[in-house]
Amino acid sequence: MTNHLLRLEVNGRLHEVAAPGSALLLEVLRDQLALTGTKQGCDGGECGACTVLVDGQPRLSCITLAASVQGKRVETIEALAQAGRMSRLQQAFHEKLGTQCGFCTPGMVMAAEALLRREAQPTEEQIREALAGNLCRCTGYVKIIESVQAAAAP
Repeated sequence: MTNHLLRLEVNGRLHEVAAPGSALLLEVLRDQLALTGTKQGCDGGECGACTVLVDGQPRLSCITLAASVQGKRVETIEALAQAGRMSRLQQAFHEKLGTQCGFCTPGMVMAAEALLRREAQPTEEQIREALAGNLCRCTGYVKIIESVQAAAAP
């Protein structure tokens, strides 16, 4: 299988990686860029654990070809913390107990981040809709929704 040179902007930095044309964004992020905050869950676009933002929109990295995001901005969970400090959303997940085992948390946070960027004060229905593609096996979603609401509070 022939490798291709990919130029990707990830978390505000330009990267050049050699990868086969069939390489998935998740594989490149985790294996080549060592950005392991993005989780590998179902491998079929069903659980949302691998959610990243591409040009500000949530995208499932386990079903996205890495080559398809050339020329676009990719953001992973690692981009949200600044100078070692959690973002307001990450802090809310911590304080409101929005995570249990934590496996789904990066995907949940990224989906919620996309929502909060377009709707600063979302309703509970909007939060539920934004997180509908992200599965959690531990929390029952109540604390996750409360976390997003807390981050959105004025």
